[in-house]
Amino acid sequence: MASIVKGQSGFAMTPHKVSICILLQVYAPSGQLSVPFPFDSISQHNRLALFLIALTKVHFLRYLNSLYHDDYPAALENLNRYFDYSAGMEGSDFVPPLSCINNGRYEIALLTLGMTHFHFGHPKLALKVLTEAVRVCQMHSDDTCLAYTLTAICNLLSEVGISNITGIMGASDSHVSTSLSVQQQLFVLLRRSLKRADSLKLKRLVASSHLALAKFDLKHVQRPLLSFGPKASVQLRTCPTNVCKKIRLSSQLIHQYDNESSVVTVDGALSTSWLKNQRKPTTTLVFPPESGPESNCDAFYSWLQSSSVPGSVLQLVGSSYLVSATSWELYGSASLAQSNALLFANCYADSSSSADLALAYGKLIQHLAVYKGYKEAFVALKIAEAKFLSVSKSGILPVKLQLLHERALHRGHLKLAQQICDELGVLASSVTGVDMEIKTEASLRQARTLLAANQFSEAASVAHSLFCKCYKFNMHVENATVLLLIAEIHKRSGNGVLGIPYALASLSFCESFNLYLLRGAATLTLAELWLLLGPRHAKRALNLIHSAFPIILGQGGLELQSRAHIAEAKCYLSDSSISVSEDPDIVLDSLRQACEGLEALEYHEMAAEAYYLMAIVLDKAGQMEQREEAAARFKQHITALENPIKPEDPLVNLL
Repeated sequence: MASIVKGQSGFAMTPHKVSICILLQVYAPSGQLSVPFPFDSISQHNRLALFLIALTKVHFLRYLNSLYHDDYPAALENLNRYFDYSAGMEGSDFVPPLSCINNGRYEIALLTLGMTHFHFGHPKLALKVLTEAVRVCQMHSDDTCLAYTLTAICNLLSEVGISNITGIMGASDSHVSTSLSVQQQLFVLLRRSLKRADSLKLKRLVASSHLALAKFDLKHVQRPLLSFGPKASVQLRTCPTNVCKKIRLSSQLIHQYDNESSVVTVDGALSTSWLKNQRKPTTTLVFPPESGPESNCDAFYSWLQSSSVPGSVLQLVGSSYLVSATSWELYGSASLAQSNALLFANCYADSSSSADLALAYGKLIQHLAVYKGYKEAFVALKIAEAKFLSVSKSGILPVKLQLLHERALHRGHLKLAQQICDELGVLASSVTGVDMEIKTEASLRQARTLLAANQFSEAASVAHSLFCKCYKFNMHVENATVLLLIAEIHKRSGNGVLGIPYALASLSFCESFNLYLLRGAATLTLAELWLLLGPRHAKRALNLIHSAFPIILGQGGLELQSRAHIAEAKCYLSDSSISVSEDPDIVLDSLRQACEGLEALEYHEMAAEAYYLMAIVLDKAGQMEQREEAAARFKQHITALENPIKPEDPLVNLL
């Protein structure tokens, strides 16, 4: 820009000269060939013309700034002004067809407008605009823009809960039957979007489509599209192998990014780099690096920084590691989930969006809370908060509220827990289908808060309403968790007979979606429900617990492992064929491990139960001194639970 404003001849651009030039260009006769009087040569006049063309980017920069500050009216106004001046001929990532050069590119404006509506939480309006963009692309034979528009529609349907789109999708693709369900239509669109991007040699779009298909396969069971005729037997389960293959295909983009057939213009680079500087964190590593030789990860990060790989490619490859981390969380491998999140945070932080970066930090913080306790988790939370200009606008705030709520429940601060639930619910949009993850999380925590207060009917009502909502929007993975919560409510209320069907239903969902760790938790709950029916079911419950031990002890968190150890101890104490007084260590070892984990979590209620059982076993074994010590710890936790010390309000400094 500096070379346009001031050349080698020392020509300086002033506001007065710009105004004179605009007036002359507007009012001067068309046959005038002389140079306007503020300029000494034709070259100076041409440089001013280039400068005026560059001024159109100001509207786009203002549009990006409005997006960042969540200013919907200003964003629409500046976006309309930008396309009024540029006609969609600037700032796009691909070369327009010859038919659009003279008439402008209305489809680009529609695509950007639709994505803007989607960003501000207006899914139906966004889908309507994107459907119109598809029609204009087909009318102008703009295949490249059509591929990007179909991908945007797929992303919208994947991220937003839409229960019925009949009559809308029929206009976007005549080959998609409106009799299919939303998920089946989305699957067809994803496959065709991938095929179209592959035929146009759009490598980045191909990688993005592979990633979208991996997300779809992660949470949806593929059912036959035909509703009549003979059908081959199908196994209604997700396929982790297909998910891993698609993630790998997406991450391989970094090796072939230079084969992209589309021509990238410099117009978008200015705006993109400006916006990234607004959101760039101060450092890239999650934890401060220790002094010492450069690690392999540091070497790889240095190579990424020094290489000529485009930022959009790095962002897409980094997103594949986040999807991989999410998949391993669902499949029950905490170590692999943590590894992928760490790799993303350390190597792709500078090229990623703030939403992806907050998601990675949130996964790492939650991992620390589940497996190490709240002390280390809140230390990491403070480090993560320092990396964002505004915590309230980032994805870190929901993670912080979840940690505060979990700790409040464990400490027995139910009023504070209810207040945090309300704060979490406010973060979600009021529009139906938008922010479904936050809405689901808020309802789950609302039910858990009511359960902790022994308000079983109210907790069951909230959980049942949440189940209906998840079923309506085809959130089957979330329904497995909701069913397990309903089983927990019946267990706490002492009604094991009613709780067993819900635990079995949750197990069925876990089997279909390969939710191995959640399946272990559901098996544990089922064992506790059987044990609730009487001592004669102790052996059956013990067999269930031992069948779940490999996944629980291998990948479960502190709370889940402690629950399993306590349930095992109860089975031994309930089984009349086992003499605890002769071999007390068979129970004490499990209880000691449970107490260690519960102390780290400050879970007073469950810790009191563990110490109570330990005191009973020690009394039977005749170890009076240790029994008194366990009884004292039991009393300490009961006192802390019944008379919680009022903490400082953690919500004061949230915003």
